[in-house]
Amino acid sequence: MIYQTFAELYDELFDPAMYQQWLDFVRREYPNQDGQLLELACGTGRLGVLLAQAGYQVTGLDLSENMLALAQRHADEAAVTLPLLQGDMLDLSEIGTFDAVTCFADSFCYLPDITTVQRAFEQVAQHLTAAGEFLFDVITPYQTDEVYPGYMYNYRDEDRAFMWTSYAGEQPHSAEHDLTFFIYNDDKQAFDEVSELHQEQTYVLADYQQALQAAGFNHVTVSADFGRQQPDDQTTRWFFKCRK
Repeated sequence: MIYQTFAELYDELFDPAMYQQWLDFVRREYPNQDGQLLELACGTGRLGVLLAQAGYQVTGLDLSENMLALAQRHADEAAVTLPLLQGDMLDLSEIGTFDAVTCFADSFCYLPDITTVQRAFEQVAQHLTAAGEFLFDVITPYQTDEVYPGYMYNYRDEDRAFMWTSYAGEQPHSAEHDLTFFIYNDDKQAFDEVSELHQEQTYVLADYQQALQAAGFNHVTVSADFGRQQPDDQTTRWFFKCRK
């Protein structure tokens, strides 16, 4: 299946240091390892495995069966318990309540508009305990407007190559990422091409704060650099810690 092939390749090339930094952010902001933690948009489970290894009672949820299959593989290889659920972050009605919810790697930026983002926030609020913590990150307008347009990254080894090119999107504070892999096919003696177009949309900070408040989060802290710095006008990623 094409997406599974793409997911596996992207998983291999993703910077593992990012997962460690997200883990460190969670450990600083939510040190309670006795609570039940839900990782929304858990993807291939790399962070979920690290959280489980650190002692957290973590459950992963993702929309993609292929991503969840990879997550199960990583959990099995690491010999950790990582319950996995297939589901949509816009409808969490089939799951229970958690003491913490996390959502990283720009996942909310793949939703189509701020109204839909607020719906996701509302779902999180409804499935958090009264004193629960909600931790997430999003890219900033500085990232979409100044960093991404014209960005390129290329990688090549003996049997594969990867090309990443980013452009400004049609909507304000949006970006499009053209991701293409070339994988050598021994049977055909040629390279197979696997491509995806990723579209991201972000908003000014006040829009996120308003959406969080409307969803029921009355205590919101925003930081940069995985919670280590105060944001400024060149911050590329905001980190949120929210309570109801």
